[in-house]
This record gives sequence, structure tokens and C-alpha cells, in this order.
Amino acid sequence: WHYQVRILHFTFLILHLDLISNLLYILLGFVLLIKGGDYLVDGAVAIAQRAKLSKMVIGMTVVGFGTSMPELLVSAQSALVGNSGIAIGNVVGSNIANIGLILGVSSLIVPIASSRVTLRIDHPFMFLSAILFVAVAMTGTIERWAGVLFVLMLVGFVWYQVAASRKASKQDEEPAEKPMALWKAMLIVVVSFGAMVFGADKLIEGASNIASDLGVTDRIIGLTIVAVGTSLPELFASVMASIKGESDMAIGNIIGSVTFNILSVIGFSSIICPIQDSNVGFGFDYLVMLFMAAILWIFLRTHHKLVRWEGLVLTLLYVAYMVKTIYS
Repeated sequence: WHYQVRILHFTFLILHLDLISNLLYILLGFVLLIKGGDYLVDGAVAIAQRAKLSKMVIGMTVVGFGTSMPELLVSAQSALVGNSGIAIGNVVGSNIANIGLILGVSSLIVPIASSRVTLRIDHPFMFLSAILFVAVAMTGTIERWAGVLFVLMLVGFVWYQVAASRKASKQDEEPAEKPMALWKAMLIVVVSFGAMVFGADKLIEGASNIASDLGVTDRIIGLTIVAVGTSLPELFASVMASIKGESDMAIGNIIGSVTFNILSVIGFSSIICPIQDSNVGFGFDYLVMLFMAAILWIFLRTHHKLVRWEGLVLTLLYVAYMVKTIYS
């Protein structure tokens, strides 16, 4: 009897320590995401000042593309093994989360202003890319020629943005304070990216372990914890940019991420290996992605910013999509 009691006590202690370690993983993940997002914005602003580029362009390129690198790695690896479901679902799911969850939550905290350039050029190009992606995907196979087209579109768009930003910067005044050295700003950005990716990974690991211990299925974990977790770098980057008053960088991060996900992630993945069965099982998700992109433009056009009630609508739409996905 005493031997059995000791075994039960030892088992309870192990489970208790396991729970504590998972909670510490979650806490560590949040701390790294918050501080990483904080320093990332500071470094990105300094790079914009040194390179004489607008914060919107830095948000779309350095921040937006950088926070989407996990999606690129996952989709490219999936294309290599012929898993079209992960390659496409990763991109479409991330884009829906970027608009519904990230911009929704960010604008709930601080309303996010938009510029005329965002409404006339950046968002329309993002929306055009999404329409073209869906049109090609519905043919059944995303061939290599489509991947090359997507990558060339991205290169051309970035070149245009950089050229236009530098032309406009000649008319702007120099910043009142001298920005930090370029090498230091770039180092901060790289370290911040690393901290945010590592933090998101630890948060996902801790939350997934706890969910597994509670008997939650892998499917639900993947659709909720993992799906949201992979979008945490974008979320915290946009939130910290909003809090610091860098609304151009906040919305540039999301538009850049969505554009990058489509043109670069799908582009390079289909160049590596044509993505088969791209029209199977994703019809509703494609429609949701396009709908979220369209309603975002309407909201930005109405007030020239995302106000809190609009952020609430985007967030609730994302929640409804997740519920439908889980229970369908």
C-alpha cells in the first residue's frame, strides 16, 4: 500500500512539473514575442531612416517578408514531398489570420490609420495577387510558369515601392534625431526576428503539450494553437507598431505578409514542384480569403483607418471561420 502511494505521489509530481514547464514555455514565448516585437519596430524604423525609405515600405519588405519566412519554409518543404494541402492551406490560413486576427486585434488596441498609397496601390496589388492566385489554383495545378510569374510580380512590386519611396524621401526633412547606425539596426532586426520565431515555437510547444494532456485532438490543435501560433510574429509586430504610433508599419506588415505569402511562398513552392490538386477542398477558404481582403479595403476606405468596431468585426469573422473549420 505504501509502495502504491509513493508511485501515485511520484506520478503526480511528474505531471505537476510537466505542467509547470509547459506554462513556463508559454510565458517565455510571450515575453520573447513582446520584447522581440518592441525592438523589431525600433530597428525597422532606424533602417527606414538610414535607407531613406518610408516606414510603409520597410513594413512591407523587412518586417512583412521577415515575419512570413516560416510560411515559406513550411510550404517549400511541403511542395518537395508533394503535400499540396499543407503548402496551400498554410498560405491561405495565414492570410485569413493576418487580416482577421492580426489587423482585427491590433486595431482593437489602437486604431490603425491608412494612407492614400495603401488604398490606391498597396492593397489593390495585394488583392490582385490574391485573385490571380485563386484563378490559377482553381485550374487544378499551380504550374512552374505561374510560380515564375508570381516571383517576377513580387520583384517588380518591391522595386517600384523602393524607387517611389526614395523619390518621395528627397522632399522630406531629415529626422530631428540622428538614427542609430545601420549595422546596429540590422542586428537588432535579425535578433528580434530570431527571438520572435523562437518565442512562437516555445509558446506553441507548451500550449500543444497542455492541450494533448487534456485529450484535445491533433486536428483541433493544428487548426487553433498551431495556426494562431505561426501568426504570432506578425501579430506582435503589428501590435507593437500600433502602440508606438507607427501605423504605416503596422498595416504595411500585414499587406506585405499577405503579398509575400502569395507571390513568394506559392511562387517558389510551385517552382520547386508544381502544386497538384490546388482546387480540391479549398473553395470555401479561397472565398473567405478574398472576402476578408475586400472588406479590409472597404473599412480602410470608409474612415481612412481601421477603427475599433471594424477591428471587432474582423476578429469575429475570423473566430466564425475557425469555428466553421473545426466543426465542418
